[in-house]
Amino acid sequence: MPIVVDNTLNQIRSTAASGGDRAERAKRLAELIRKLGNYRWVGIYDVGAESVSIIAWSGPGAPEYPTFPVSKGLTGAAIQQKKAVVVGDVRSDRRYLTAFGSTLSEIIVPVFAPGEDRVIGTVDVESEKANAFSARDQQMIEQCAQAALPLWLLR
Repeated sequence: MPIVVDNTLNQIRSTAASGGDRAERAKRLAELIRKLGNYRWVGIYDVGAESVSIIAWSGPGAPEYPTFPVSKGLTGAAIQQKKAVVVGDVRSDRRYLTAFGSTLSEIIVPVFAPGEDRVIGTVDVESEKANAFSARDQQMIEQCAQAALPLWLLR
């Protein structure tokens, strides 16, 4: 399995740093992450001073909230806490913004500006299974988010 992860991380790095349409690159990144863990849905977001906006996603459809305030939802918690937020059952977390009725667990990984603790993006991964994300999943998604950093730096 580590070889698959290493190959995927290399693909994420090269895709994020390549030229071309940013939304297309973000979609490819979401697809790579989704396939890596056989996840139901993966979204790649920009984080601005006031709002969070979807760049692209891979999965059954667009999110219910393509743009929302930085203070809302599990994403807002990840931005505020400056660390990954993992929720095993979103039905029991009042912070959850319902994007898909079938989501039961979610992980949000923040992406930081180099040398700063400012969040510039997030990787949002959702599952229709409760408690779907292990410590290994979190570590893998965090590595993917770090590998994808050029997407936010090379606009």
